[in-house]
Amino acid sequence: MRVVTTLFLMLIAALPARAEVNIQSVTSPGGLTAWLVEEHSIPFVALELRFRGGASLDAPGKRGAINLMTGLLEEGAADMDARAFSRASEALATSFGFDVSDDSLSISARFLTENSEASVALLRAALQEPRFDQEAIDRVRGQVLSIIQSDQKDPDDIASETFNRIVFGDHPYASSLNGTPDSVAALTRDDLIAAHDAVLARDRIYIGAVGDITPEELGVLMDDLLSDLPQTGAPMPPRAEVTIPPGVTVVNFATPQSVALFGQKGIKQSDPDFFAATILNHVLGGGSFESRLMNEVREKRGLTYGVYSYLVPRDLAETYMGSVSSANDRIADAIDVIRDEWAKLARDGVTETELRDAKTFITGSYPLRFDGNGPIASILVGMQMLGLPIDYIATRNEKVEAVTLDDVKRLADELLDPEGLHFVVVGQPVGLETTAGN
Repeated sequence: MRVVTTLFLMLIAALPARAEVNIQSVTSPGGLTAWLVEEHSIPFVALELRFRGGASLDAPGKRGAINLMTGLLEEGAADMDARAFSRASEALATSFGFDVSDDSLSISARFLTENSEASVALLRAALQEPRFDQEAIDRVRGQVLSIIQSDQKDPDDIASETFNRIVFGDHPYASSLNGTPDSVAALTRDDLIAAHDAVLARDRIYIGAVGDITPEELGVLMDDLLSDLPQTGAPMPPRAEVTIPPGVTVVNFATPQSVALFGQKGIKQSDPDFFAATILNHVLGGGSFESRLMNEVREKRGLTYGVYSYLVPRDLAETYMGSVSSANDRIADAIDVIRDEWAKLARDGVTETELRDAKTFITGSYPLRFDGNGPIASILVGMQMLGLPIDYIATRNEKVEAVTLDDVKRLADELLDPEGLHFVVVGQPVGLETTAGN
């Protein structure tokens, strides 16, 4: 029976992309709001919950508490220890996923319609009656400490933590949500209870559901699952003051290949020019082998296997980032080329051909995101968190197509700051030193 169920769930995950997504707004009797896409052809529901704030709500001196707490939500609840909870979810063919970022704590639930009541009761126990048994705390804490130890030896993670520390100062974004060995080791059960109450609250929840469920059924489900959560949680952190000094920071690390993470100030996802920025980034470094950076740094000069740029519009700060790796004696050349391409695009904008090709890719790839109930539920929640209208999916590609060559050229001049780029280089780069004052 378990094999059949597994195959069934795999089939669900592999459903083809939908050409049309009809979204309804549902309000529960208790006042909770969700977005729903009904799909009754298969007896299966995907439910996505997201709590704004995430690991940024860690209390002072308790960095890593919300991450550790999130890892414990499926390690026992109510009268079930970790093993009993796992057996219960397996018996129901129900899957739960718990994840946290600096901006949100996410819960993904997948369950069969016939088991919806029992599945929701199990998830409710995880959210509202977590056990936080000491044995589970010690085991998951050990896993987190192992991750922290591994990250301290990973050049990419070192570059990321160094860049964030420079850019975000004393904001929560400046440090890893995993915490430090000392902060995680010192966390107590009381700290985890406080972390739970800080983030799992009704005033910051967003809900998406896709599948074999009616609006009335979803309303009852939401109240059963969430109505007893506290109304308010911890105050949200302020916006981060993004300070990116131009120049280079070198972190000495014994490796034959240097890793560089670079960035400048970015653009909000709510900005009217965000679609122009998406096209701009696709041309510069987001279009993989079709991008200018890949063409100039890899194809023409052979300085790297890969170089990328990407927009990072967080809830409380925006950056425009990129990454590249190269041999220690060639990384300085790669950085020079990146700066040159950044400046060239800022000065000249994109070509008609680049604009057309970028639009074709961005609009053509969009429907591929809707490849199953789970991904669609996640998209619904993301749209709500961004304040997007309920018809956004139907109109999004029209907004991309409306971007003109002049729009991109103007934005390139306003956004791109080649002189303001900061590069964090982890390795033993030849010809590069830390800029004074960084």
